Amino acid sequence: MGGRAAGEAMASQPACAVAVVTVLFLLIFPCFSRAQTLSFPFRQPETCGHDQYFDISALSCVRCGAHQRRDARGTSCVCIPGFQMIANNGGPDIICKKCPENMTGVTKDGWNCISCPGGLTEEGKCHCPTGHILVERDVNGTVLSQAICKLCDENENSFTVANALGNRCIRCEPTFINTSRSCACSEPNILTGGLCFSSTQDFPPRGISTARYGELGMSFISEWFTKYLQSAAAACWVYANLTSCQALGNMCVMNMNSYDSATFDACRLFQFVFENTAGLRTIHSVSFWRQNLPWLFYGDQLGLAPQVLSATPLPTNFSFKGQTQNTKMKFVAASYDVRGNFIKWQTVEGGVLQLCPDTETRLNAAYSFGTTYQQNCEISISKILTDFPTPVFYDVYLEYTDENQHQYIWAVPVLNLNLQHNKIFVNKDSNSGKWLLTRRIFLVDALSGRENDLGSQPRLVRIATQISLSIHLVPNTKNGNVYPPLITIAYSDIDIKDPNSQSVKISFSVTYEMNQGDAHVQTDIALGVLGGLAVLSSLLKTAGWKRRIGSPMIDLQTVMKFLVYYAGDLANVFFIITVGTGLYWLIFFKAQKSISVLLPMPAQENRFVTYVACAFALKALQFLHKLISQITIDIFFIDWERPKGKVLKAVEGEGGVRSAIVPVSIWRTYFVANEWNEIQTVRKINPLFQVLTVLFLLEVVGFKNLALMDSSSSLSRSPPSYIAPYSRILRYAVSTALWLVIGIIQIVFFAVFYERFIEDKIRQFVDLCCMSNISVFLLSHKCFGYYIHGRSVHGHADTNMEEMNLNLKREAENLCSQRGLVPNTEGQTFQIAISDQMRQHYDRIHETLTRKNGPARLLSPSASTFEQSIKAYHTMNKFLGAFIDHVHKEMDYFIKDKLLLERILGVEFMEPMEKSIFYNDEGYSFSSVLYYGNEATLLIYDLLFFCVVDLACQNFILAAFLTYLQQEIFRFIRNTVGQKNLASKTLVDQRFLI
Repeated sequence: MGGRAAGEAMASQPACAVAVVTVLFLLIFPCFSRAQTLSFPFRQPETCGHDQYFDISALSCVRCGAHQRRDARGTSCVCIPGFQMIANNGGPDIICKKCPENMTGVTKDGWNCISCPGGLTEEGKCHCPTGHILVERDVNGTVLSQAICKLCDENENSFTVANALGNRCIRCEPTFINTSRSCACSEPNILTGGLCFSSTQDFPPRGISTARYGELGMSFISEWFTKYLQSAAAACWVYANLTSCQALGNMCVMNMNSYDSATFDACRLFQFVFENTAGLRTIHSVSFWRQNLPWLFYGDQLGLAPQVLSATPLPTNFSFKGQTQNTKMKFVAASYDVRGNFIKWQTVEGGVLQLCPDTETRLNAAYSFGTTYQQNCEISISKILTDFPTPVFYDVYLEYTDENQHQYIWAVPVLNLNLQHNKIFVNKDSNSGKWLLTRRIFLVDALSGRENDLGSQPRLVRIATQISLSIHLVPNTKNGNVYPPLITIAYSDIDIKDPNSQSVKISFSVTYEMNQGDAHVQTDIALGVLGGLAVLSSLLKTAGWKRRIGSPMIDLQTVMKFLVYYAGDLANVFFIITVGTGLYWLIFFKAQKSISVLLPMPAQENRFVTYVACAFALKALQFLHKLISQITIDIFFIDWERPKGKVLKAVEGEGGVRSAIVPVSIWRTYFVANEWNEIQTVRKINPLFQVLTVLFLLEVVGFKNLALMDSSSSLSRSPPSYIAPYSRILRYAVSTALWLVIGIIQIVFFAVFYERFIEDKIRQFVDLCCMSNISVFLLSHKCFGYYIHGRSVHGHADTNMEEMNLNLKREAENLCSQRGLVPNTEGQTFQIAISDQMRQHYDRIHETLTRKNGPARLLSPSASTFEQSIKAYHTMNKFLGAFIDHVHKEMDYFIKDKLLLERILGVEFMEPMEKSIFYNDEGYSFSSVLYYGNEATLLIYDLLFFCVVDLACQNFILAAFLTYLQQEIFRFIRNTVGQKNLASKTLVDQRFLI
């Protein structure tokens, strides 16, 4: 037992030690964590001292070893002069050893000491005189004890000189040998640009080395032009040197192809060579392309540009769908460096002509036919200078295949907006006949802007900030034929101050055009025809309105009314034209196989947008007119209920009782008035459902993608793909199509299903009037209105539940007469045209009914305002009841059906002279004084409001929100003002209209 206990004690000691160490570690480690810092000094290689190098791992300056200093890059060390390197493990890890006294120089590679009879350079290397080369090793690589400076042999058998590095002899430049039979270009020979020319040769005129920056209004001597302009022109002219001719052409392009007859600059020199080589043959039968010379111009004759751009279609066609689908434009470019060397043929895909960075898929989408392309970005000047130290020049062609499957290329013309011809920017003129088309372009020129040293930072840099590729469809084509594309390019001249803080905006676009003349003519014809019909319709409505107000005179009010009617009809005309135009472009552009139409450009859409704005403004005027008309109608509820008997009533102040007529309850009138107030803004659609459904289809389902300016009919787009800009016409077309379809579906659903099987508030109101024994007399015009016959067939409606149910049962079993105004008919609703006498009598009573709102001096001093209103109410109720019952023979009426033509035109042919006319109305047309009867106007107005907001903001969500907001605002106004009008016209207390 004791041994086992001792073993357990010994075993527990290591465990305790581990636990103690763990606890201490956990206690101490957080302190270390809290004390640790993650920041350190910021160092750059140029800030390190002469004897320090920049450690690329530690990102700090570290001192070099003994007898060492930093190298040219600053990231490693080299031995100081007089010391040779004996070990090098890479980077700064080197070992240096002092050279012997008799061998103070070091070889070029730094590994060996050597004697230098010609002296030493600052770096401790051997120095040789001009024309000599330094020899440090023999032919088998053995290091010489003493360096040798070897003079190159310039004699006729060798013609050699030292190369730029001074380490080997090379043959002299051929022009030196041809001119002077030596490696020297002595007078009277001419030395320029490293070439030697004989003074007796036909030398081109002396050019000026000026770089022109027309955008900044300045020019200066370019170091590149100073060194190479004259030599390139001379070599091109004298020797027909191909690269020199290309270099001369490049310098002309760097000067924006600008030509000034008074100055021998780069383009004037090129023109001189071109004019003096007229005897040479042309290339590919192109008169503007001379042998040995680059093709820079299409000539300077006026009117030549339109011929180039629209005389001959491309011998290929494009199609969106089908077996012959061809939607890829294959642009290729012959690229040259600044010295005139041909680099390669290359496709322009991958962003060759696009400075803005993006994914390859989006960059290449620019060359998908039918896809309107727009790319914008902002790039720092420092990045441009880093990426484009020297310009690259491109001659752009369109590659195509003929019927025999042979490959051809078509030269793409260029419209350089910076080109000046005799100091005039001819390419900025709107008249294409004055344009001068060119061929060669570049993206960035940071070379010609260097003044004194080609290795220094340029003073100015020229950047292609706007490049636009435009494709024009051949008129009346059915096979997708197009004219040659046109590259329009605009350069910006940037005066460099601080490249790191300066930036420039870049844009690249591809647009498609077609002649819109035929479309405009057809639109004008439709507008003229429909506008004429709108005038006739408005005249007819005005004539009907004149008859309904009983006024035969044409006065200012009549003219204003005609204009209001014409505004509504003209709004419908503009709406029909814009919807038809939008659907035409949507269907024919998206569904076509062989291309025959292209979408209008944004500038060409302005006319369409103007039509939409006119439609909205005129429709808004029509809507406000209808709204004002509805909230100013005359209305009265005729109570047919009669007292059921008499009751004994205490007489106040007399202490007795007497019999009195049982008062008729006002609650039925209040109830009917309240129901009328509720149906004032009932519509045939649900506005909120309409807005949300359209928004859902546009944004979630993706119908908005049909409005993109590309050939795809897909409702979805993958995130990596390019999203083309929206066409305003297509956005309008998609919006109107969806809005109208959803609206019509709702109207049909409400009419066929909802109102038939669930709830029809208009018919229910008519039933309510009949059950309440209340008729509605409504005047929308002075002598025209509507009548809802609500006289109960049971005699009384103010009864108990048992009798009410019994009455309903009798009516269901046809045990009582029918509800119609005419015995044994069901007609309860009528359009009424009242006589002038009837209206005058109505106005006299109505004046006392509404006098409570007038000035106090008009009120009778013998009675209170309330008592007068009650008296007027009963008088009106009695008068209208007697009128309906044919009591007033001098103000009688008769009932008839409207003629078919009267129904179609909405005009009453018969004028109510002595008798009023009641027209049978089975269509419940009294709803025209409600929202319900004006659904077409409201639907189109909401649609136009939605589209106008979207066209202005390009945002469907904002348009939907504002559309619903304005719906609610106008609904509130209609309810509030309509409620006040109802209370004032019917004497129903507004507090009961809930």
